[in-house]
Amino acid sequence: MPQKQRTKSWTELKQAGNECFKTGQYGEATNLYSQAIKELEKSNKKNPEDLGILHSNRAASYLKEGNCGECVKDCNTSLEFFPFNVKSLLRRAAAYEALERYRLAYVDYKTALQIDCSIAAASDGTNRMTKALTEADGPSWREKLPPVPTVSLSDREKLSQKSTATAAQPTAAPKQNGTRQTNKPVPSDKDLKKAQTLKEEGNALVKKGEHKKAIEKYSQSLKLNPTELTTYTNRALCYLSVKQYRDAVRDCNEALLIDSSNIKALYRRAQAHLELKDIKGCEDDLSTLLRVEPKNVAALKMLQDARNQK
Repeated sequence: MPQKQRTKSWTELKQAGNECFKTGQYGEATNLYSQAIKELEKSNKKNPEDLGILHSNRAASYLKEGNCGECVKDCNTSLEFFPFNVKSLLRRAAAYEALERYRLAYVDYKTALQIDCSIAAASDGTNRMTKALTEADGPSWREKLPPVPTVSLSDREKLSQKSTATAAQPTAAPKQNGTRQTNKPVPSDKDLKKAQTLKEEGNALVKKGEHKKAIEKYSQSLKLNPTELTTYTNRALCYLSVKQYRDAVRDCNEALLIDSSNIKALYRRAQAHLELKDIKGCEDDLSTLLRVEPKNVAALKMLQDARNQK
């Protein structure tokens, strides 16, 4: 009499789904993740985060198959179980983008950047959505956006801890989920408040024309909070004023790692490139800027000035 086949555990089914995903068998991976979800739901030891990860994994398979509607549904479920799961945010953003729901895609990409400003896919996605929304809705496109959720410092710290402990899971595609690693620590609430105070002191000095003193304040602020984009662009402005153009370029580079379509960072880096006689660098930055804001008068004028210097 044949022995009854042992029912696989949800972890075994998940692992089998991961293997199928890696080899491009997305339909079979979807099936296995579905079985894993059922087994975990029947279990007495079900963990909301485990369910969130399984739904996120199945969402990745749906995305690969082009089933964006089901991908969005699974990401919604995943984020209910596992709030601010970066992979679920990126997968849902990619699905929204494919469905041409650009405002919702923008919100997800921006939320992912709050969690980790070094995520290249989120930065690039934000840039693409900014361009698409500018073309569709004009200069006032931001007014039509849904609110971007605020990720608290405590949530960021928890997610940072979990990301180092979580086993490898399937990615929707290298382009969707590629990240640049960052060694910047998450600032404490105390450091954030002190950094903001120093930044405001720097702003006050800029208004008085005391750019060298402002640079000192911004530098102190960035030591406490190296993730604040506007402090980099403010210090870059000061570096331009005191003719430290290479330092200005470096600060703009840091800002653009956080938001690749930031207008001030692109404009100020273009200014620095122009002063350094790097005409191509200047033109490249202005071209990127003008894709976001085609009618930016200052950028158009600088571009003409740069071309006249060739």
